[in-house]
Amino acid sequence: MRSLPPPPITVPAAPQEDHPACPLCGRPMVPGASLNEHHLVPRTYGGRDTVTMHRICHAKIHAVLTEQQLRDHYHEIEALRGHPDIAAFIRWVRRKPPEFTGGHAADRRRRKR
Repeated sequence: MRSLPPPPITVPAAPQEDHPACPLCGRPMVPGASLNEHHLVPRTYGGRDTVTMHRICHAKIHAVLTEQQLRDHYHEIEALRGHPDIAAFIRWVRRKPPEFTGGHAADRRRRKR
């Protein structure tokens, strides 16, 4: 009778406390595809300073605000958090896991094909 090979060794993920918090939603930022760089002032207006945040948080900022609004009023994290639509999004996304990227189920099915 053949013996089975030993199970693969798995390295547990680092505790979430080791990951910095997203400046917008406060969830841990796990390195990988779920992160983006956000220019506090849009590059088209000469912005250079960036902050790392979740891709879904970054996408929400640009879905809600124009580049002019970002330049004139929302070029600080606290100002972004104060916007009503962004605040509602933060309340919703805080219940999601750190790697959550959003998307529709139909999109995920389409990608698997």
